[in-house]
Amino acid sequence: MDFPYSRLSRWPDVEADNLQAHDATDLLLVERALAPDFSGLSGREIAVIGDEYGAITLALTAGGLDGIRVHQDLATGRRALARNAEELGLTGFSTHELDAALLDGARLVLLQLPKALAELEEIADAVSRWAAPDVVLVAGGRVKHMTITQNEVLARSFETVQAQRAERKSRLVVASEPRPAPAESPFPVTERHDGLVLVAHGGAFAGAKLDIGTRVLLEVLGLDEQPSPAPIVVDLGCGTGALAASYALAHPEARVIATDRSAAAVASARATMVANGVDDRVAVMHDDAGSEIADATADVVLLNPPFHLGSSVHTGAATRLFEAAARILRPGGELFTVFNSSLGYRAELTRLVGATEQLARTPKFTVTRSIRR
Repeated sequence: MDFPYSRLSRWPDVEADNLQAHDATDLLLVERALAPDFSGLSGREIAVIGDEYGAITLALTAGGLDGIRVHQDLATGRRALARNAEELGLTGFSTHELDAALLDGARLVLLQLPKALAELEEIADAVSRWAAPDVVLVAGGRVKHMTITQNEVLARSFETVQAQRAERKSRLVVASEPRPAPAESPFPVTERHDGLVLVAHGGAFAGAKLDIGTRVLLEVLGLDEQPSPAPIVVDLGCGTGALAASYALAHPEARVIATDRSAAAVASARATMVANGVDDRVAVMHDDAGSEIADATADVVLLNPPFHLGSSVHTGAATRLFEAAARILRPGGELFTVFNSSLGYRAELTRLVGATEQLARTPKFTVTRSIRR
């Protein structure tokens, strides 16, 4: 099939010379779905998970399969799929969360392997729990990022797991004969941390643990002062919501907004707020870089930015969040950032936000405060 992959865009995600809107794994998954052994399936019997920018979904739709269901964790991916579909004039698919509506009756599930094993475990459990009894899960990834452990995770939910021959530096793994799902889903998981409860779905960064960077930022903040009697505080890229929940617990009068582009993170953060009894005071949003927050409205932004884009090490994600913080902070508002000390973001924070000072530095992490100019 001749599909114009080169016309696909990553927007609104970071665009760079070493970042593309499709890869060889996408092509292998499409070719496998269009193989003769799946030729009798309708689009409504196919679910796609982890399609980063729509390459899999749109190629199959262009091939005449109607009714494909797709789940993308990232808000940026969902927007890119919608934009690419509009650009190519394609319809005939529907978007879903990772739930029964996505998988009910599905006989073929195509999966771009996630980075986290916990996320893969939650996906495999969902497929075995909700898809058709004869479902086949075809998972793919770049060989350099694949491990035997991924096969072992799939084997917990499927009787048969077979790795295929590598092609174009990618490989497919075919899982079939789903095992009976346990009565209770293994996710989300819950952990307690000195008065803070964290809840995490498989795709949430650091799971239910309190990651080291967040811990360092919380220690520096102290959470004993507020910039105004009732501040608006934004946890930008909230993950499981540790910063937002901690601030809300310490400052009942604050209005707290937690936002993340990951659906798994947002579901985790919402559950975290409920577990800590602050769900009535914290709004959790699935959004890209706080795009739905009005300009110059926040008094404080709390930020523990990522330094990866998928499997690529790239600082563009952090830059976008610095720019977002500058946009949503009022003049004189404060941005508290924790980052890997080797990245040296202080100059960039000064350029994009305003005067920046170092509040703390450990061998691994640096905490800064930037004042919005």
